[in-house]
Amino acid sequence: MKLRADNIMKAYRGRKVVKGISLEVNQGEIVGLLGPNGAGKTTCFYMIVGLIKPNGGRIFLDDTEITKFPMYKRAQNGIGYLAQEASVFRKLSIEKNILSVLQLTKLSKKEQHMKMDQLIEEFGLGHIRKNRGDLLSGGERRRTEIARALATDPKFILLDEPFAGVDPVAVEDIQRIVAQLKNKNIGILITDHNVQETLAITERSYLMFEGGILKSGV
Repeated sequence: MKLRADNIMKAYRGRKVVKGISLEVNQGEIVGLLGPNGAGKTTCFYMIVGLIKPNGGRIFLDDTEITKFPMYKRAQNGIGYLAQEASVFRKLSIEKNILSVLQLTKLSKKEQHMKMDQLIEEFGLGHIRKNRGDLLSGGERRRTEIARALATDPKFILLDEPFAGVDPVAVEDIQRIVAQLKNKNIGILITDHNVQETLAITERSYLMFEGGILKSGV
């Protein structure tokens, strides 16, 4: 399966911030969307995930056009999203953070708890599973957010600045976790201005500058 943006563009008050960008991500592939602040990568990313509407161009999931799909419908079709800002529920434990998403699925209660246990084990959160979101370190929070994003078994995950607010030791941990997602046949699109950390795990990257693709490749 492939997630594809075809000639998407966005303008604010007549100023083009994204100028006809085309990119694609396959399942089981890690792709970077890189560039300096103001390059347009965040706007491009938000159009793909469904946070803002493009002024032109189209977005596809395989042969299905999803340009007009709201964010929740994209999620139902297998597109997960991890925001740059902290998205854990601060007053809920790690267990309840993950269960809050699993309860929206068609799994039985027993299956929900089994899936929760699996994700907690997989992401090394067992020793802090009862801890509230507001007590977690930056790395623990990111691991919880990624585990929660996987609760719906997405085909693609879009990561918005996943290394922001994470200490250097935890960065390596997050890199390892993201790299392992491709083994689950999940397609990953990462937007980040921390080029070194991102290029360490991407197979291909698009480099944006002033609203366009300056370069793409390995």
